[in-house]
Amino acid sequence: MAREFSRSQRVAQEIKKEIAVILQREVKDPRIGMVTVSDVELSRDLVYAKVFVTFLFDQDEQAVKQGMDGLHKASGYIRSLLGKAMRLRIVPELRFEYDNSLVEGMRMSNLVSQVLNEDKAKHKTDESGEE
Repeated sequence: MAREFSRSQRVAQEIKKEIAVILQREVKDPRIGMVTVSDVELSRDLVYAKVFVTFLFDQDEQAVKQGMDGLHKASGYIRSLLGKAMRLRIVPELRFEYDNSLVEGMRMSNLVSQVLNEDKAKHKTDESGEE
């Protein structure tokens, strides 16, 4: 029976959990604030990890930039804590990237809702004009 997930995918899920806990409990940098780990992509050789994060206040571009700066500065500390929490021969190098897919999804949803509302309003005015 074939495995559903490769080892790198299983390790990436575990890294995601551990980094979320580390960011919540251990990192005290005020620039980071409320951050959520949305995904982790791990290279096949488990040497590099892209950690995708979102922030509570995604609309404030300056706060996002400061949060990313804080994460980049704390990446070595987070990596050392990750090495203590997980038993890996090689602890992957962490690269934090801002995940704007949630913001883009909300923007697209708002655009669709706006178009539907405009179409509904136009349809009502067309019906009232014909009667």
